[in-house]
Amino acid sequence: MSTEAVDAVVIGAGHNGLVAANLLADAGWSVLVLEATEHVGGAVRTAEVTEPGFRNDLFSAFYPLSAVSPVIRGLRLDEHGLRWRHAPDVLAHVLPDDRCAVLSRDIDRTAASADEFAPGDGDAWRRLFEQWREIREPLLNALFTPFPPVRPALKLLRRTGTGDALRLARMLTLPARRFGDELFDGEGAKLLLAGNSAHSDLSVDNAGSAVFGWLLAMVGQDEGFPVPEGGAGELAAALVRRLESRGGRIHCGRPVRSVLVGDGRALGVRDAAGDPVRARKAVLADVPAPVLYRELVGEEWLPSRLVEDLGKFEWDSATVKVDWALSGPIPWTAEGARGAGTIHLGTDLDGLSAFGGELARGRTPRRPFLLLGQMTTTDPTRSPAGTEAAWAYTHVPRGTVENRAALDRRVKRIEELVEANAPGFTELIKARYPQGPAELAGHNPGLVGGAINGGTTAIHQQLFFRPVPGTGRADTPVDRLFLAGASAHPGGAVHGGPGANAARAAMARAGMLGGGYAAVIRAAHRAIYG
Repeated sequence: MSTEAVDAVVIGAGHNGLVAANLLADAGWSVLVLEATEHVGGAVRTAEVTEPGFRNDLFSAFYPLSAVSPVIRGLRLDEHGLRWRHAPDVLAHVLPDDRCAVLSRDIDRTAASADEFAPGDGDAWRRLFEQWREIREPLLNALFTPFPPVRPALKLLRRTGTGDALRLARMLTLPARRFGDELFDGEGAKLLLAGNSAHSDLSVDNAGSAVFGWLLAMVGQDEGFPVPEGGAGELAAALVRRLESRGGRIHCGRPVRSVLVGDGRALGVRDAAGDPVRARKAVLADVPAPVLYRELVGEEWLPSRLVEDLGKFEWDSATVKVDWALSGPIPWTAEGARGAGTIHLGTDLDGLSAFGGELARGRTPRRPFLLLGQMTTTDPTRSPAGTEAAWAYTHVPRGTVENRAALDRRVKRIEELVEANAPGFTELIKARYPQGPAELAGHNPGLVGGAINGGTTAIHQQLFFRPVPGTGRADTPVDRLFLAGASAHPGGAVHGGPGANAARAAMARAGMLGGGYAAVIRAAHRAIYG
């Protein structure tokens, strides 16, 4: 082996890899992060790709789960330069007929918007939010704790009681559309839930989609959808500054070719130049599970049942995104949309069902559902005064929009839908920067085929089914190798959960009781994979 040796090698400088590296460095480990591209952050990155002075977020942009994640909050990134900004309103769902439902951090404003669609829905929204406030802390701790979350679950049970815990469990299995129908009479409040559920790859009619809409809507009501001042990349930059202040190192432009395995354990990695790096304690991989297992480890080191299960791994839908430099704010005819950071656009509730159904059948939706970000409205540092940096994205079936002509057609359709509710929008476009599935994966290899969640969020690939049936933990069948990316529980979005879970598992394996920990994990893997 090379004389280059560290306690831990982290593959990938996405936010999960950086979170893991920070936690290990906090424990006094020497850590080296190897990143394939020339940039840190993975899907948390900003660049001037449209016009000079316009800072466009290339991938993710709004960070509600970062705002409430115990992992991100615990890192105290404000001490390393991170500042959060908020739009006047959190979100607006603009219907094709120009009615508009508004989610605001001001509960009175949200309730008033819900009441415009059906009197009484505002009070129903208040009751839903009060329920959230009661269970928020134990629920979030359960969500971002290694599986199974025994202590947080017990605290949650004590907070709710058995009956309400069962009702909460039932809610978590519901389709978003059904959940809205049970609570509200009008379409406005239903759309605030259903539109948020569509931030995942699930249809509003899929079992389990309600939890995504409910979680994002309640977090939005509670904390908003904040953005880092200066661009998404400032979140990654703060993680880097924190890591380097603790002695951690990052090498960009140094892709890993393989994980070195001997006698059933990870010994280190070999980079693309053929140079090995020894890992004294652990290798953590912030890459999609199929990439780690098939390309970096090799099936010969894996149980045959795991390899068989991996063949059933399901990616989430592909994505088309376009960034704009606009000469002025978007001229929405719906007043409620003008001050919202995030806009849901293009469909009503039935349209969301049709959108999800067409994706499930592998068809490009005729009327796409759009998620749109008004970034300068949210953070005035993003573009020159009087202008707007904005973006929109939509989902498409995997294997489609694979050439520039198809991408241009989809972007044209996106712009037509915005123009329909904001006449004069297209005249404001100074420059655009479109990305289809191939472009997204080209800039960030972790977005395989344009998938942005590291695998479907459907219930059959969550908890101990993520990424395949297993323990639901970061541990892999290769000793001292840990899965730290969005393919692991608790999944995609920028909350740092997978990275933190991998770091905790690595420290448990290297600790005083590490031998016993390893024996338990081996026994679990034998029971699952044979």
